[in-house]
Amino acid sequence: MKSIQIAGRNIGKTHPPFIIAEMSGNHNQSLERALEIVDATAKTGAHALKLQTYTPDTMTLDLNEREFHISDSKSLWAGKSLYKLYDEAQTPWEWHKPIFERARELGMIPFSSPFDDTAVDFLESLEVPCYKIASSENTDLPLIRRVAATGKPLIISTGMATAAELDESVCAAREAGCKELILLKCTSTYPATAENTNILTIPHMRELFGCEVGLSDHTMGVGVSVASVALGASVIEKHFTLDRNDGGVDSAFSMEPLEMGQLVVETERAWQGLGQVSYGPTKAEMNSLKYRRSLYVVQDLKKGDVLTVENLRAIRPGLGLPTKYLEVVLGKTVQQDIKRGTALGWELLG
Repeated sequence: MKSIQIAGRNIGKTHPPFIIAEMSGNHNQSLERALEIVDATAKTGAHALKLQTYTPDTMTLDLNEREFHISDSKSLWAGKSLYKLYDEAQTPWEWHKPIFERARELGMIPFSSPFDDTAVDFLESLEVPCYKIASSENTDLPLIRRVAATGKPLIISTGMATAAELDESVCAAREAGCKELILLKCTSTYPATAENTNILTIPHMRELFGCEVGLSDHTMGVGVSVASVALGASVIEKHFTLDRNDGGVDSAFSMEPLEMGQLVVETERAWQGLGQVSYGPTKAEMNSLKYRRSLYVVQDLKKGDVLTVENLRAIRPGLGLPTKYLEVVLGKTVQQDIKRGTALGWELLG
């Protein structure tokens, strides 16, 4: 499978994980805070900054009743209407350009998740290098076709989707012109628990759909993300905020700067640690071979003396005969005088 390239950065199993910081609504309706988030993201070493592009009117109706009211007491957003939530969480479209410009100045790749055709048209005017389809939209085939038709790399989160639904979405994307596709394993709960994340799906998705894979991670901490790299994830996405105590629609499950920095470091270490199937000493280990045990003469011996468990031991360093020959050499005579602390070699035996 060929690597995918986004804004000059290669993405694939032979490259370090691509780390995406999702701002979402953690700007708390302040452009100044949004730009502070961009600055903080860059300092963590994350490679990309992602927004969400919509308005409350493109998402839902301005009603606070029935299914338009969030009544689930376990939800982070319980008691709000959908319209009120999206109004609070939206990133104003006029903010996109300054946010994208700041991100590019700091060496990051900015892009977004569009939620309807108008958002795609707007993001095209800003020359985004790729697109992300959110989990709740992964069965919206018209939107997927519209995004795929741009010909740009497409990332799709797979939260809630069955294998059959994903097959429809992948086929729709490819038929509409998408040649570079990344699927992100995702659990659409906020926050998600580790035991409900099922990252063993990641290598299965790679095989089933023949594309790059990764993780959109809503769990706390970095453990699940690091483990996913060992399973072949080449992209990791995490929500990001300056400080969870500041509040915000997604702050409860977002990473803070120190955590994001740790994520960048530890996922790359996990990727580096994969290496290849290898047995025997590596080049770096060659010097350590001398610290193995080997057979040493531990008493002064005269020519003709017999080797016994009293005068021959398996000790460090490893410059003598391997310890597996202990039973072979016991009882043999030595053909020269040997000083205590001499590594035993075949040439010393009679």
